[in-house]
Amino acid sequence: MALALSAWLVGCSSLQTDTHAVAGETFTGRLALRVDTTGEEQPRSVVAAFELQGAPETGRLNLSTPTGQVMAQARWQPGRVVLVTTQGETSYASLDALTRDVLGESLPVAALFDWLQGRPWRGAGHEAAPPGFRQLGWAVDLARFAEDTIVAVRETAPAVTVRVKLDRS
Repeated sequence: MALALSAWLVGCSSLQTDTHAVAGETFTGRLALRVDTTGEEQPRSVVAAFELQGAPETGRLNLSTPTGQVMAQARWQPGRVVLVTTQGETSYASLDALTRDVLGESLPVAALFDWLQGRPWRGAGHEAAPPGFRQLGWAVDLARFAEDTIVAVRETAPAVTVRVKLDRS
């Protein structure tokens, strides 16, 4: 998986992305994802600039190189989830299926809209775990939220860590 995503990083000079505005929130920044593997496999990691727009129901996520070239774009709306890369467009049954296929593990993209605002997602229960909360099997650490940094760690094996540094204007 990491090799496939790395290949996208290298060959994304001509990616045609959807640039129409999406109603809802917009978050930009840098994202680092690490999947700790079990056994003898090396951990997998991805670092990218990102732009997350919209809402859990309808939105878009762009992952870009440090130079600003979009390497992948995920778009979703009710009944349709698509990943666009230089290799073309791939449809998925859900955002969960898309992240599992691309990253090897599922990520709660719908919850990110609230987590990036420093609060639990309204779509599922949560419990306080200062300096943050637990939700959907993830521990969301808000200790550095005032510095625009959020860290979420999946609590089941294999551990997945998502670090986000938001750009604030």
